[in-house]
Amino acid sequence: MENPLVLLETPAGEILVELYPDKAPETVRNFLEYVDEGFYDGTLFHRVIKGFMIQGGGLTFSMEEKSTRDAIANEANNGLSNVEGSLAMAREPEAHSARAQFFINVADNSDIDYKDDTDEGFGYCVFGQVVDGMDAVTKIAKSKTRSFQGFDDVPVDPVSIIAAYRFE
Repeated sequence: MENPLVLLETPAGEILVELYPDKAPETVRNFLEYVDEGFYDGTLFHRVIKGFMIQGGGLTFSMEEKSTRDAIANEANNGLSNVEGSLAMAREPEAHSARAQFFINVADNSDIDYKDDTDEGFGYCVFGQVVDGMDAVTKIAKSKTRSFQGFDDVPVDPVSIIAAYRFE
């Protein structure tokens, strides 16, 4: 079975990601459900931390968090690392709190990989990799940011996910 591909259309260009259901089955299933229902369409890359990552998939242009399904189990202990271009789930401080938001690493961030079963050591689940469009990711990562409506690292010029869909 081929790994699913998802295309993220952004004003900075298209980002094509390959997902790894063999390594993170629950995470990939969850992500694809959000993709298939159009959840990500019109959301923002609302958090950009230079030299670290770009995060999106949960906030609208008015910086309101979209309603999500229940949190999923953190599958960070799957052997994958938060390397440049990898796709990982964002989460709260509690290890098993990921819902819809995700991020793309713009550097090698092995310090946030799985280390142990504590909330702090559990890490962030990698479930895919950018296979085309790192130029768009890099462009987004260079966005000038500010604090806005209680959020830090928000791009001054909003960067939306115009559409997210399976790429066949």
